[in-house]
Amino acid sequence: MSFDTIIKNGTVVLEHQAIITDVAIKEGKIAAIGHGLSGAKTEIDATGMVVAPGMIDAHAHMSEPGRTHWEGYETGTRAAAKGGITTMIEMPLNQLPATVDKATIEMKFFAAEGKLTIDAAQFGGLVSYNLDRLQELDKAGVVAYKCFVATCGDRSVSNDFRDVNDFEYFRGLQILSKLDQLVAVHAENALICDELGKEAKEAGRVTAHDYVASRPVFTEVEAIRRVLYLAKIAGCRLHICHISSPEGVAEVTRARQEGQQVTCESCPHYFVLDTDQFEEIGTLAKCSPPIRDAKNQQGMWDKLFNGEIDCLVSDHSPCPPDMKAGNVMQAWGGIAGIQNCVDIMFDEAVQKRGMSLPDFSKLMSTNAADIFGLKHKGRIAIGQDADLVFIQPNSSYVLTTDALEYRHKVSPYVGRKINARVAKTILRGEVIYDIKTGFGARPTGRFVLKHQQ
Repeated sequence: MSFDTIIKNGTVVLEHQAIITDVAIKEGKIAAIGHGLSGAKTEIDATGMVVAPGMIDAHAHMSEPGRTHWEGYETGTRAAAKGGITTMIEMPLNQLPATVDKATIEMKFFAAEGKLTIDAAQFGGLVSYNLDRLQELDKAGVVAYKCFVATCGDRSVSNDFRDVNDFEYFRGLQILSKLDQLVAVHAENALICDELGKEAKEAGRVTAHDYVASRPVFTEVEAIRRVLYLAKIAGCRLHICHISSPEGVAEVTRARQEGQQVTCESCPHYFVLDTDQFEEIGTLAKCSPPIRDAKNQQGMWDKLFNGEIDCLVSDHSPCPPDMKAGNVMQAWGGIAGIQNCVDIMFDEAVQKRGMSLPDFSKLMSTNAADIFGLKHKGRIAIGQDADLVFIQPNSSYVLTTDALEYRHKVSPYVGRKINARVAKTILRGEVIYDIKTGFGARPTGRFVLKHQQ
């Protein structure tokens, strides 16, 4: 058999083992895996590299259309490709209008045309005002729905995203369970967080530590318990977004042990930053749920290594620099991080803490593919999309603003020494980023829709 490309001599991360072998690609798919493969138009030498499934970032905000001054498809997906991500699942908020029906998701498809460097699946929104239009999004191909039980959205903007109350959430679950759809939830107690935050501001408590204290662990745990129970009653599959505490993870584990269909994610910033570092970095590290203390961080590492967290995501949610001005209580909550998920977590989880390569790839890619039904993604296996990341181990660099591809060259990781690098990213057989030559000649990403799987 002839092939388009053969990747030679890399440490290839398969589902249950990592071995030095070759990978052949034909027509965008993995066509063969084995030693001594030959007969390709192109050969890529991966000696010394880890060749893993491209990351699936199951939580990313591109802010287009309507807020391209925040990010945008062109810059955001270039940053993702440079970071070893080959597919993102894009959130239905931050852009205007929010993605809540057929018309608004079609606006997004149009806005992204010719701009996607990576592939993109979509979340639909479950908001207070679209319960009668949820089915439109399913027909349009969303792979899941996102809702907030924490306060969300700019009330001065009519078509912005909105949180749901308990009844709206429950009714949405009932509708979506009949469509066999998954609901992903931002789980924090809205009223308690809002009131604690208001009290802190009025008292002049505006530091990073004060912000974290205004969103304590119990507000996450209570919300997780509530959304889990209502999903159980409604018979709907559930996914808990960006868990920040081991106590929150424990609630998911308990529900799973009781037979409930629930998964969860967390983010690199909860594993590599703590509240003291948040205080030093400032508003660039503000997010919600917040970055907690070092003891909490160690508990999260324990949960990760115990297999209780299904996937790692960026929750890339950038904004213009002026929205990060002022004190922590005033600033926009969102982290720019899509470019540095793979390298930071490879360094921290694999190199520093001894995580196996198959377990790393499950967290970064395989589990997300399974959770969200991306059947052709997430594995190095014959017949799968040839979506790959080449990681150069023990290759130290310091992240600078000049290296960032974001619209705004800011990140809480600037100045961080990272001892691994993404050397190459391949999407459906095509090199979309190379550390030496840069990006491909044109964006080749496409939308990945539920009904196409």
